[in-house]
Amino acid sequence: MSSRFSRWLADPLVLLCLAAGLLAFVVQSGELGTADTMHRLQTTHWLWTSEPQVFPSEYPEFGLQGRGGRLYGWYGIGQSLLMLPADLVGTWIAHWNIFFGYGDDPAVRSIVVSYSTSILVNVLTVLAGFRLLRQLRFSVRESVLGLLALLFCTTHLHYTQNMMENNYIMLLTLAGFSFQYEWLRTGSQRALLLGCGALGLNLLTRLTAGLDLMASGVFILLVLWFEGVRGRGLWQRFVAYCKVAAPVYGLFFAVDRLYQFYRFGSFTNTYVSLFAKEQRLQDPTLPANFPWSTPFLQGFLGPLFKPEKSILLFDPLLVLTILLLVLLWKRLSPEVRAFGVTSLLLMFGYISFYARYTYWAGDFAWGDRYVSTSVELAALLAVPLLLRHRENVSAWIWRGGMVLIAASLIIQLASLAFWLPLEIYQMETLGHPTFVIALRFKNIAAFALGKMQAWGLNNESMTQDAWDYVHITTWNFLPFLLRRVGAAPGWVVETAFGIWFAGIGGLLLTLERLRHVVEW
Repeated sequence: MSSRFSRWLADPLVLLCLAAGLLAFVVQSGELGTADTMHRLQTTHWLWTSEPQVFPSEYPEFGLQGRGGRLYGWYGIGQSLLMLPADLVGTWIAHWNIFFGYGDDPAVRSIVVSYSTSILVNVLTVLAGFRLLRQLRFSVRESVLGLLALLFCTTHLHYTQNMMENNYIMLLTLAGFSFQYEWLRTGSQRALLLGCGALGLNLLTRLTAGLDLMASGVFILLVLWFEGVRGRGLWQRFVAYCKVAAPVYGLFFAVDRLYQFYRFGSFTNTYVSLFAKEQRLQDPTLPANFPWSTPFLQGFLGPLFKPEKSILLFDPLLVLTILLLVLLWKRLSPEVRAFGVTSLLLMFGYISFYARYTYWAGDFAWGDRYVSTSVELAALLAVPLLLRHRENVSAWIWRGGMVLIAASLIIQLASLAFWLPLEIYQMETLGHPTFVIALRFKNIAAFALGKMQAWGLNNESMTQDAWDYVHITTWNFLPFLLRRVGAAPGWVVETAFGIWFAGIGGLLLTLERLRHVVEW
């Protein structure tokens, strides 16, 4: 047993998975992060209980009228299915005698769901990402550090704490790319089926993730193109790919359409058209093209340059990836070229698709949540490329890369400090545009020094919802939230702090061990 344990402590992938799990553990607040995920969890509960998807008290703020006059949520069912095992366990634990009388937030059920699901997704993302980077012929050291950068230095970290669909979509996309690339190299039909299945699950999660399906096919075609495959050979591989991919994607699309028909009695519409219809009935002043009423150029440039949502500010590693792809293009292997180009095309595809959407920036989110997954996919290359080609870039590029990595780490750590609506409330009085990242650092300093009121960072909007006010006026980690809410006994809060600090210590020890194993 000790010999096996020693092997585990010398295995960089085992240590990386342990680090990913511990990271997901220590950043949790016990809450699901946003109302969107809370509504999806209610759909999870609807799957196996008699509770409705949407409670009447939530309408018309949330929910759409569907078949039989019942209210349904407008989201896909993918994340709800992901949370099903955790919801079953969490509901069971919440009924233990020890929790009798405790029903406040963070609720036992949401704690179990957020912790277990986030840890699982984080660990599986590391496994899928490591597999893909090794397939792209990066070394173990380059792959490990690239994934640590993904976990700590991109918006992936924020969405590990705030459990939207983003990280689940990222996991499925990485798995899809990896298994489909395996098919390209080995001809394994099983690998292609697994890859298509992973990407097909994305359709159930968010229908616009069909862009990820197309991107995976583009990736395969670009690898072949950059390797000089043309004409009949390229066509034959395309046909072989479609023979497997088309039926699998068709099956998942059919499941999505059946779910849509079950709720709203139509195979062809989407929630957007139904949402627009109901919103115009409630507010006749809305434009006829709502919710596609944003001027395209505004919605296209916003994710790039708007200080409240710019992907270049919220994910600085993207800048490093683009710079290295340009400078090192001739030195890159065909598969790395293909992955780099595909990830950037996917990013611009998402930006273009949502450009005219009224809520193009994703509303209550850290950065632009609709684009962030594709940005993280591109940023995955930044650190591995910088390490591999250190001798091929100037000292200025190397130092600049280190600065961008450090800045990315600091920005993502700051994103965890408070629940994300804080700056949104503040912007009601501060106005637009607001440099949100700078405001976050100001909030951290003001809260730590007890200067929120003195520095003009409190406003009336923050206090109008008592539940929100409690959650945005404390550090956004479970022990602090338990203490702030005050519903849990003191010994529970103290125990939570002890476990939290132990988790941080375990994470630091794991990273130190990993540093020795891969010699960074």
